[in-house]
Amino acid sequence: MRVRDLARTWLTHLAVERGLSSNTLSSYRRDIERYCDWLEAARIGDISEIATATVEAYVMDLRRGVDGRAPLSASSAGRALIVVRGLHKFALAEGLVRVDVAADVSPPSTGRHLPDTLSVHEVETLIDAIPTSDIATPVDIRDRALLEVLYGTGARISEAVGLMVDDVTHTPEVLRITGKGSKQRMVPYGSMARAAVDDYLVRARPALSKGRTPALFLNQRGGPLSRQSAWAALKKAAGRAGIAKDISPHTLRHSFATHLLEGGADVRVVQELLGHSSVTTTQIYTHVTAENLRQVWRSAHPRA
Repeated sequence: MRVRDLARTWLTHLAVERGLSSNTLSSYRRDIERYCDWLEAARIGDISEIATATVEAYVMDLRRGVDGRAPLSASSAGRALIVVRGLHKFALAEGLVRVDVAADVSPPSTGRHLPDTLSVHEVETLIDAIPTSDIATPVDIRDRALLEVLYGTGARISEAVGLMVDDVTHTPEVLRITGKGSKQRMVPYGSMARAAVDDYLVRARPALSKGRTPALFLNQRGGPLSRQSAWAALKKAAGRAGIAKDISPHTLRHSFATHLLEGGADVRVVQELLGHSSVTTTQIYTHVTAENLRQVWRSAHPRA
């Protein structure tokens, strides 16, 4: 069956059987006409003549821009591929082809934003900006313990405010963190984080607690600390430290991972500590450290 005829049949199916809106249909029609034009330019007219390599070449040409068309962004090319996949899936369902040649074609990578991080000195400045002396309030002591835990363990903010007292007291030097999907992981935390938590448990939590919750970090009313309040604590500390970067609790998680890798930690160990299900997610931090190496090389090598 000719691709243009199939495309018209499919669009009618989407309008009548699936009830797609006119705006969606218009977008689909534009994308499928572009696909048909490209196939005709390649002297391909029948749906049975299309192979997986054909669809891959089409996506590549969308990214490059051909026949006077402007190159598409990765996200736009990905959306166009979704339409092409729909057409080929329909052809398979109608018995016009024996294989869906577009099913395994991957959309173009949109790239990944490298996470913002703080230097080791900036982290130290941030945490040290919170008072710990005799004039420190219970909130000050709590905030310092919170930031030490965030940076010392790489915990997500939701994981940190979800900690119970038992999670930090049941096993010395190890923190029990409950992550996404209620999965638990054991994360070692260093002497400075432990000292800050111990100080908080002795000097601050009893003053905040109203005896109503086993949560580790409490607000001034004695209830569990919220994510919003934890975020505000970090912003307050950043203001005290004079850090102009737009940081968030996740910045400390990113810094934790980056500093470990820069110190020689194996990426799979960092994966376990962060609670990532796939090492691919963790490998973005190797890009950060590689960029640091490139910057040092450019500034130091005589022939850079």
